[in-house]
Amino acid sequence: MTARPPAERIRDLIDGDGIVALPGVHDALSARLAERAGFEAVFTSGFGIAASTLGLPDLGMMSMAENVERIDRIAGSVDVPLVADADTGYGSAVNVRRTVGECLDAGVAGVILEDQECPKRCGHMDEKRVVPAAEGVQRIRAAADLRAERDEELVIVGRTDARAVHGLADAIERGRAYAEAGADVVFVEAPESRAELERIAGEIDAPTFANVVDGGKTPELSAGELDEIGFDIAVYPLSALFAATEAMQDAYETLAETGTTDSVDGVSFEAFEDVVDADGYRALERQYTPEE
Repeated sequence: MTARPPAERIRDLIDGDGIVALPGVHDALSARLAERAGFEAVFTSGFGIAASTLGLPDLGMMSMAENVERIDRIAGSVDVPLVADADTGYGSAVNVRRTVGECLDAGVAGVILEDQECPKRCGHMDEKRVVPAAEGVQRIRAAADLRAERDEELVIVGRTDARAVHGLADAIERGRAYAEAGADVVFVEAPESRAELERIAGEIDAPTFANVVDGGKTPELSAGELDEIGFDIAVYPLSALFAATEAMQDAYETLAETGTTDSVDGVSFEAFEDVVDADGYRALERQYTPEE
């Protein structure tokens, strides 16, 4: 395990050359797989955690405690930094302070805070509502104040969903205000064209964050294309979740229809044990086996 704090490492990635591409993870297993694939950091999405924890849509069903419990387990399962989706902060600016404190205790490197009303919904769904810009600013300010009080290097991602409600110009203005309030990175959710992406990257004088959702409202550009536009972080929140869902659905349907899984593709027993480091834990067990 590296001794450097995770927030310092994610800041180095953001400040470095080129764009930072982050995969979405929804549990400890997916986080370990992303780390093994070579990613230097990962992030959680509320969509993925709501689906994998509750089997429910991203419509504000998750409580702060449920989300933080999953975040804590994910952060503890990998050595790479974790940026955690903290939704709206679950209430007023005072609630934001508590939520951010819980995320810090879980060991996250960064948090994403958005300006939707409670209950929130997935950023690529319709019928979103946002709080007044001034309230969104106070959410970011509360997170930044707590960060300073605890002398942490936490990366704060200020997200606005105002594009769908008030238009792109308002969303960009909110992004600028959130950066002034203490957000390190600005996330304008769900732009609907390459031209809109170019405006966001060009008109916000702070690191910017692009969210590429499979089948969502934003053009599905590669990290390289987003780098050329000027973005600093590109996240792919649901690709692995959707792929895993298709694979599990196929396995269950095949078993139900044929009574066997002989035709189902998957990793071997030995390969899966390698993912969860079974040999490492067996070696640890042997250290504590009483001598005969």
